[in-house]
Amino acid sequence: MKHVDVLGAGIGPFNLSLAALLEEGTELNAVFFDENDHFEWHPGMLIDRTDLQISFIADLVTLANPRSEYTFLNYIHETDRMFLFYFFKEWNVPRKEYNAYCQWVAKKVNSLVFGKRVVDVRNEGTFYRCTIEDVKTKSQTEVTANHVVVGTGSIPMFPPTMEENREHQVIHSSEYTFHAEEIKRGERLTVVGSGQSAAEIFYDLLENQTYFGYTLTWLTRSPGFFQLEESKLGQEQFTPDYVDHFHRLSFDERQNVLGSLTSLRNGVEGKTLKSIYELLYHRTAEGEIPVSIQPSVEVNGLSDSDHSNHELQCKQWQEDRNFELDSDWTVLATGYEPQVPHFIERMEDDLVWEGKGLPKVERDYRLSFIDKREHQIFMLTNLEHSHGTSATNLALSVTRNIEIINSLTKNHPYKLKRSHPFQQF
Repeated sequence: MKHVDVLGAGIGPFNLSLAALLEEGTELNAVFFDENDHFEWHPGMLIDRTDLQISFIADLVTLANPRSEYTFLNYIHETDRMFLFYFFKEWNVPRKEYNAYCQWVAKKVNSLVFGKRVVDVRNEGTFYRCTIEDVKTKSQTEVTANHVVVGTGSIPMFPPTMEENREHQVIHSSEYTFHAEEIKRGERLTVVGSGQSAAEIFYDLLENQTYFGYTLTWLTRSPGFFQLEESKLGQEQFTPDYVDHFHRLSFDERQNVLGSLTSLRNGVEGKTLKSIYELLYHRTAEGEIPVSIQPSVEVNGLSDSDHSNHELQCKQWQEDRNFELDSDWTVLATGYEPQVPHFIERMEDDLVWEGKGLPKVERDYRLSFIDKREHQIFMLTNLEHSHGTSATNLALSVTRNIEIINSLTKNHPYKLKRSHPFQQF
C-alpha cells in the first residue's frame, strides 16, 4: 500500500498551486487526485475576451517564488509569446489563457493523478487511510497519508424551485459555453443574476443579438446592477493582514462582518458595465432595442408556456407584484456553494464546530479536532466563515499554500514575506 506525506483531494487552481510548490520546494512525498481526466478551469465560462479579475502576478507560484519554473511569465516565455504579452499591456490575463497556463503547469507536475477520486478518508490514529476510486472502472485502491488537503471546490447553486428544470432549457452559468450556440437560436432569452458571470453572459448575448434576432432579458433579485469594489484601499481586504484580523474575531462578529463585505465579493467589474452600457447606447441609434433589464425581481418557478419553452414566475418584490415572462432559454448565474466531501461530514463527532455546518478552521487552514491530533486535514473550501471574503480569491491561494507548507515542514522552504497594507486592521 502506498504511503505519502500529503494527499490532495481535487485538483483545481488551489491544489495545483500546492502541488507545484511542494514538488519544487520540499522533500515531502505528495499525491493529488481529481475525477476529471485532465485539468479544466470553469470550462463553461471560458467566454471569448473575458479575463481574470486579478493580476497575472497572482499566478500559481510567483508570490511564493518568483524564480519558479511554474510562473506565468515562464509559461509565456516557453510558449514564445513574450513580446505579444508585452505589447498586450494588461495585468489581467484572459481566462482562456489562464486555463491554458494551468494546464501547462499540470503537465509538468509529477504528483497529479487524473481520472481518480478520493471517495473516503478514515482516521487510523496517526495517519489517514484513503480510498481512491477509478472513475471509469470503479475499481478501488487505498493510499495512506500523514495529512490530507481537501480542495474539492464548489458546485453550482440553483434556486430551490429551479433545480429540476433542465428539460425546460434552464441551465446554470457554469454550463453556458456548452450550450451557447443552441441558446442563441432561441427567440426569448433570459439571464438571472447580478454578478460578473451574469454580466459576461448578458454581454455575449447582447453582442450577438442583432445577428440572431432574439429578445433578451436580464433579471436580478438585487435592487440594482452594481459595480464590484475595485478601489486599491478596498482591495487591501484581500491581504494576509486582513485575514489575520478577520480570523481573530469571534464567530458571531465574523458573520456580521461578512455582510458588510458584499461589495468586494458580489458585483460587476466597472469595465464590463461600461461595455454593456455603451453597446446598448449605440444600438439606440438604430431604433428601439429588444432588451429588458430589471432589478428587484426574483424568479420563483416556471411552468409550461404556449408561446415559448417555459414561462418564468416572477415577482417584483419591492412592489409585491407578480408577473410571468416567456423564455426559450434561461441562464441562472446564481453562484456556487462549497462542495464538502461526505467523509468530512462523517467526522462530525471528532470536529470542533462554530455553527451549523461550519467547522472551526485554524489560521493555517487546519480543521480543528477535539483530540488535537498531529495528522491534519487542511481545508481549501468552505472557509468564508473562518477566513473571510478572501476564501475563494485566487490572489491569496499562494500565501494560503505557503502557510500550509510551513505547518507541514520544520525547515520552512517559503518565507511568508509581507508588504503590509496601508491600513491597520
